[in-house]
This record gives sequence, C-alpha cells and structure tokens, in this order.
Amino acid sequence: MLNFLKNLYYSFPIQLLILHFRKYQVLLIFWYILFSTIGSGFMKNFGADALFLAPEYLGNVNAAGGALVGISVAIYIMSWNITTFILHSKRCRFLATTSQPFLKYCINNGIIPLVFIIFYFVCAYHFDIKKELIPVWQFIIIVAGSFGGFSLLLGFSFAYFFSADRRIVRTIKPLAKDVYKKATFTTKKTEALYTNYGMKVGYYFDARFKLRKARDVRHYGEEFLEQIFKRHHFSAMISVIMAFIFMVFIGFFLDNKIFQVPAAASIIILFALMIAVIGALAYFLESWSILFVILLFLTLDILYRYEIIDPRNKAYGLNYNNRTERPLYSNEALLQLCDTAKIASDKNNMLQVLNNWKARQGEEKPVMVFLNFSGGGVRSASFAMNILQGLDSISNGSLFKKTFLITGASGGTLSAAYFRELYRQKQNGAPVNLQDRKYMDAISGDLLNPIFSSMIARDLFSPAQKFSVGPYRYVKDRGYAFEQKLNENTGGILDKPLNNYVQDEKNATIPMIIFNSVITRDGRKLMICTQPLSFLMQSDFTHSDRVVNTTDAVDFSSMFARQDPMNIRVLSALRMNATFPYVLPSVWLPSNPIIDVMDAGMRDNFGQETSLRFISVFKEWIKQNTSGVLLIQIRDRNRGGWERPLETNSIGGMLTKPASVLQSNWYKLQDYFQNDQITYAQNFLDSNFHRITFMYLPQDEDKGATLNFHLTAIEKNEIIASIKRPNNQQAFAEVKKYLLPTKNVRVVKASAQKAVSR
Repeated sequence: MLNFLKNLYYSFPIQLLILHFRKYQVLLIFWYILFSTIGSGFMKNFGADALFLAPEYLGNVNAAGGALVGISVAIYIMSWNITTFILHSKRCRFLATTSQPFLKYCINNGIIPLVFIIFYFVCAYHFDIKKELIPVWQFIIIVAGSFGGFSLLLGFSFAYFFSADRRIVRTIKPLAKDVYKKATFTTKKTEALYTNYGMKVGYYFDARFKLRKARDVRHYGEEFLEQIFKRHHFSAMISVIMAFIFMVFIGFFLDNKIFQVPAAASIIILFALMIAVIGALAYFLESWSILFVILLFLTLDILYRYEIIDPRNKAYGLNYNNRTERPLYSNEALLQLCDTAKIASDKNNMLQVLNNWKARQGEEKPVMVFLNFSGGGVRSASFAMNILQGLDSISNGSLFKKTFLITGASGGTLSAAYFRELYRQKQNGAPVNLQDRKYMDAISGDLLNPIFSSMIARDLFSPAQKFSVGPYRYVKDRGYAFEQKLNENTGGILDKPLNNYVQDEKNATIPMIIFNSVITRDGRKLMICTQPLSFLMQSDFTHSDRVVNTTDAVDFSSMFARQDPMNIRVLSALRMNATFPYVLPSVWLPSNPIIDVMDAGMRDNFGQETSLRFISVFKEWIKQNTSGVLLIQIRDRNRGGWERPLETNSIGGMLTKPASVLQSNWYKLQDYFQNDQITYAQNFLDSNFHRITFMYLPQDEDKGATLNFHLTAIEKNEIIASIKRPNNQQAFAEVKKYLLPTKNVRVVKASAQKAVSR
C-alpha cells in the first residue's frame, strides 16, 4: 500500500498538478474564475453563470451555441496545455525521448481540464432543466453539440501537432546517434542539471492511456534535449499565432450575427489568449517580464495622452472633428450656460410645451403624469415593458397622453424609449398593438453576445473599422455592437437622430424624455433632451438672498451647441444612459478638458431626482393648470433593501467592509435622499402630489432575475408573474383612480378590489 501511494505521488499527472500550484500560480486564477462562475459563485448577482451554462446563439439556447462553447473550451484547454508545456518542459525532459511528447503531456496534464468538464456538465444539467426550462431531450442535443465542437477542435489541434511531431522526428533523427555518442553518462554537470531542472517522475500515461515507466535521460546530451523541445515550442507558438490571426479575421465580420458567438465563448477565448500572453512573457523575458509590462503600460499611456492612439468610445452623431471649437468645461463656463437670461428663455420655451400638453388633455385641470424608471439591465427593461403595457391597458390607451416627462436609468429607459416610439407610430397610423407580447420579448432579448464578441475580436485584436452617422466617422467597438443589437432587437425603430423627436416633443404629442448620464470627472449629471434645460442645471431656490456659484447638472444641447448635438443617435443617448462599467465603454465628449460619462444609475438609479427638480421649477404653473402630479415609479428592486443588509461575519468581511459598504448601500442611500425630496414636493404642491411605485419583487429573493443584459427563461417568466403580485395589483388599482374619469370611480373601486383579490 505504501509503495502504491509512493508511485501515485510520483506519477506524472500528480507531479504536474503539484507543479502548477508551485509555479506560475497566476495561470490558475483563470481556472478559479471559471470554476467559481459555473458554480454560481463569481458574479452570480449579475447572471454570469447563465452565460456559461445556457449559451444563447442566434436568439436561442441551442446545440450550435453549445458547440461554440465547446470549441472555446477546447481552445482554452489547448492554450493551457501549450503554455504550461513550454514553461514546464525543462522539468520533464524524459518526454523528449518519447514519440509525440506534447500529446503525452496533454494526457497527463488532464486532471484540471477533466474535472472542469465534468463539473461544467453537471452544473449545466441542473441549470438548464430548472432555470432555462429546457426538456431533457433538448439538453442532450445541446450536450452533443458541446462534445462535437470540443472534439472537433481537439482533433484539429492534435492533427496539427502530430504533423509537426513527424517533421521534428525526421529532422532530429540524424543528429540523435552523434549526440548519443558524445553524451556523458555520469558527469557532475549532467547530474546537476537533472537534479535542478528535472522532476522526479515514476510513471506516466502514454498515448493509449497505459502506464509507462519514465526513462532516465541523463545519458542524453543537454543540447539534444533542448533542440527537441525548442522545435516543439516553435510548433506550439505557431498555433497560438494562427489563433490570433483567426481572431483578427473574425473581427471584420462581426456585423453578421452568425459571427456573434455566445458571450461565454468570447470570455473563455479571452482567457485562453491571456494565458498564452502571460506564458510568452514568462518564457521569453523570464525575470524581465514585469519590467516589460510596466514599460509597455507607460508607452501606451504616453501615446494615449498625446492622442496618437485613441481607444475611447464616442457618441455617434456628435461632431468630434473641430478641436478649436470645443466648449470649455469649467465651473465658470457652466454657470454661463445657465445665467438669468438663458434660464428665462428656456423656461418660456418649456412653458409653451406645457401649454401644448394641457391643450391636448381636453380637461380644465388634468392630472400630470411623470414616469420614472430604474436601472437594472434587461431585468429592469423587461419589468418596465410589462408594467407599461398594463398601464396602457387600464388607462384605455391614455397613459402617454397624460404623461409629460419620462426620466430614468439604464434598462428601464430602454423600455420607455421603445414603448414611446411604438406609441408614436400608432399615433401616426401604424398598425401597432401596444399589448403585444412580442414587444416584451424584443426588449428582453440578449445584448451580451455581440458586446463580448466585439470586445475580444474588435477591441483587442482587429484593426479599427469605421462607420458613418451623417457626415461623421466613428470606430466600431463594443459600444457600436450594443447599439446595433438593441436596434436589431427592437426592429430598427430607434435608429433615429435626436432631432427626429424635436417637433413631436415640442407639440407634446409624445412625452418628453430626458436621457441622463453621469460625468465621471466630478459627478455632475449630463441631461440629453430635445428641449433646452438650463433651468435644471441648478437647484431651484426661492429665497430672496439665494447665491448659487456652481451647477450640479449640464444641459447637453447647450454645452455642445457647436457639435451638432441634435444629430446624436437616440441609440447612443440610451447607451450613455445605460453604460454599465467595464461591460460597455464610457463615452467621451469633445470638451476642453475632455470629459466622459457613464451609467445614470451612479447618480440617480430611479429617475426621480430630475422629475422632482422639474416639478419644483414649474410648481406655480402646475398648481394653476393641473389637478396635481402623479409620479409613477417603475423599479426593479425593493425600497430600502432590508432583506439583504450588509453583514460581516468573517475576518475577510471585516477587512473589505470599508470598500464594500458604499457598493452595498449605494441604492439605499439614493432612496433615503429621494424620500426627503418627495416630502418637499408634497409640501410645495399643497399635497397634490402622489407617488405610486411598481416594484419587481421576486417570489424567492435568492432565485430572482439577475442584473444583467441577458435573462434566462425562468427569469422572464418570474418577471411576468411579478406583475400579478399584490403590491403591483394594488398599484394598478391606485393608478386607475387618477387616470380614469371621475364618473368611473365606483367601477374603478370594484375592479381594484377584484385585482387585489387576484
């Protein structure tokens, strides 16, 4: 038994496993991330596990998507094997005396990959059956696709290495006899090399998975062994270069959705390339690798500072060409955009819009509706579309007629803009059924596949490709991929410049939308709208001695008046509003100094702050011309978040608490602040202010829909079911009281009671 354990310990697979943990542990980080993600640990709240376990391709979870993920896993495993073979071959020199040394290395290096594959399919089975609601027979087909793709790539790879191995044998064989004659068997030099660089190995698996005893290679010359390994290393590096060229090639065809592979496949391929790069640096530069990385970073930073290279993303439709007319971004310059004369002019313009809105109501004092939408990716977009369809139904189609302003963040705003355009087309005579389920399916469609495909193929490898919006040219990157996919999902109806909506919003035939985002330089809010908004750039003080020497918001159209601001695409305005960090690139704007913006949720994830400031500015008009304000908030999370408080029950938690407390309580802090704002609004409107909130509350908090640009089948069903829960049914009943005529109050109460009971 003792001898068996000793042989097991000194077997090549076990020694390789130990070697990975002893040397180059950084390569194991990628395995850890993959294992943790698939096990629903790493980034679970963002739905990362769904990307791997239910890969979507061409709009469905299918065998083709499984095959592409299988191919990517095979690429990753081959990259892992190639890189570690190059790094560790000097420690396992006995392989040089065998045929097909790389194949034998892969077989004996298969512990981690084999465990990963088994773990992957076990997790995929539970996930696909329980969360994607996929029938067993369909799951078997998906697994077959995964195995097919995996086997195809491995077969291609080993065919290449077999061919390379035969060439190496033919070229090295004539030298073998001479080298063997010159070799010294027991010199101190040879023994020292074997002891220092060798690895004690008893047995290994051959190509037929049979145990073989490792040969002593001390009688071979060092130069001979080096020649064999160098030629195998060269063949391995050629394969990596071929993979790199392939990724460059793919980048030119990403506009075709056939090449938009599942997000999981893109991530795995990225990991494979990162492993190859790290291995190359460690092999060629050895101890100089860290210094090389530092110098490379400094060089790129200098090129970026002087705008020789420019990886930044732009707002499509905006003019970036004229550098001499870029507006100054400073406190003084911003104050000039909202001086007394400008505010008065913009207020008069907005009063005309308000009067146009009132004229369309057919009532002396109609209720004025404001719609606020929370961020939350596709989860929020799907929930918002469900609620909008429900509100349109219970109001007999009058919801958007009574709505004056829409604000919000991220996913919720995607739905709001989409629904508004559908409403607009219906007003213009198009045969649009606003209650059609296909619109919810469209807005909840996957957005991640093209983002990650573009991130890997275009952003990192392929040369810059450009496209035009009007007279201006821009580089295609993952921001462009996001807009194109959103445009495809929504049937192309949002692919319009902002100026396409100017007159409709001016005439109040459709609600006005303010697209918010946050300027990362100082936290100011950037407001994009068809109408000038200088009166929203500062808090509205009514005290006689008011002194305001700064702004906390920026009117986009005023600041970039010389950059053709109304030519910006609505899709770009939506993306700027929904720029989830790292997933989408921040958008830079042509100011001096340059500023960039990101997700509106950083400042106001619920869209309420802008609405309340607008109400405060025009409170006198609202008092005189309306019966009050109804603020409808549609949010994808509970208020306060008491069900998930921040807890620190470990030493690690205690150490990370200062960094995690803000992230954990970010939305709660916004809620606390905005609840105070609601109180103030009720006071200055003499209590003619009402807020009704629709909330996505999952039946099981641990199984709720994740914050992501991708939803599983069960998450979509869960969101649809949430509309019938008591809190939302009660909210619908409350909304009816304000949206329907007074003569129907009794009917409303009766239907509300039935709705609540359901």
